[in-house]
Amino acid sequence: MNRFFRLLVSLLLVVIVIFNFTPAAWAFCGFYVAKADTKLYNKASQVVIARSGDRTVLTMANDFQGKVKDFAVVVPVPTLIKKEQVKVAPPKIVERLDAFSAPRLVEYFDPDPCAPVYNFSKALPAAPMGRAANRMDRKKDSSLGVTVEARFNVGEYDILILSAKESGGLETWLHRNGYKIPRGAKELLQPYIRSGMKFFVAKVNLDKFDESGQQFLRPLQISYQSAKFMLPIRLGMANAKTEQDLILYILSPKGQAEVTNYRTVKVPSNVNIPIFVKQEFGGFYKSMFEKTYIREDRKVAFLEYAWDMGSCDPCSDDPLNPEELEQAGVFWLNGNSNPPPISPRFRRPYPTSGVFITRLHVRYSRNKFPEDLMFQETSDRESFQGRYILQYPFTGELNCSAGREYQQSLFRRKEKEAQSLAQLTDWKIQDIRRRMK
Repeated sequence: MNRFFRLLVSLLLVVIVIFNFTPAAWAFCGFYVAKADTKLYNKASQVVIARSGDRTVLTMANDFQGKVKDFAVVVPVPTLIKKEQVKVAPPKIVERLDAFSAPRLVEYFDPDPCAPVYNFSKALPAAPMGRAANRMDRKKDSSLGVTVEARFNVGEYDILILSAKESGGLETWLHRNGYKIPRGAKELLQPYIRSGMKFFVAKVNLDKFDESGQQFLRPLQISYQSAKFMLPIRLGMANAKTEQDLILYILSPKGQAEVTNYRTVKVPSNVNIPIFVKQEFGGFYKSMFEKTYIREDRKVAFLEYAWDMGSCDPCSDDPLNPEELEQAGVFWLNGNSNPPPISPRFRRPYPTSGVFITRLHVRYSRNKFPEDLMFQETSDRESFQGRYILQYPFTGELNCSAGREYQQSLFRRKEKEAQSLAQLTDWKIQDIRRRMK
């Protein structure tokens, strides 16, 4: 009986130690209440890149605003693209990735400090520690040096694959053939021609668009093989009057993806902010992002989310199922969602799958981003999310010494929340204090 009692006490102590000394298992959690998705921005391009080995599937959700007949897109690609490598993707899939990975607002509720139970809330700190049908017809314009390598139709799009000898000839050819690209694109086209890249050119076939019954243009999805893991962004600056917002969803079987030719920086996260922000979370996030963007000299890629697709904590939307992942371009599962081996250094206490998602937010301009984005996959499977915390005080009776101490600590905690919000956004501290009352 004594041995049994000692064993029981030992097991209880182990449980208490686990609850008090392993906060990583509780580091996220909370109740999800709001998200900062791409709807915050008037114009935000979204690109999905599914990459494994040297194969890439690129899904482009354009933010085109105007008449459908005026739409045209010119994308440099590293290899010749055939019809079977192009398709249209359901718009919903990009919306799902956005909703799943968006920065989020969560709520915590303080427990009763006078409750006569073990205080496992020590494992829930006020500010938890953070983490893209016609047959082939080859023609050459001898005066402009442009070759039509392929011509075909996919969905509502007429597509050409072009090669060119010089950028002035390509610019002229596109204008002559009804592609409304901005004048002055010659300078931006030249580096791609020098490096031997081809050009994926698409415009809308109005008859096909009417037949489809679609109200909006669907995302274009291209698959290709290349050792280059990159995204051309310079052409997008040709007619840009202001800075451009780009949201990237990179899907990999390995782990986090990062930009190699610019710094990749985590957005500020795991910060307690005043409760009134619940009513204006979008405005808060835009202000915080703008200040952080300026502080980083406007030339970094921001990590907003990194997580295995097998779970989420807290969830702003359900993880994508295998069918949705396939629609997003994931090609390596083949009915087997077993993840690759993970280094013990990066193990996390969450379910794993064969897909890791990295969400990057790049706000770019021509003078700060003179180069296209270059990426690399890493084996880092550390979970991270842009997460902001509302912590509600306990509102019951506090008839104990611990309760009175807790009550006295609330003023300091609220002042710290006000200071944090002011530092993150540059909102006036006096206005923040007034609204907190």
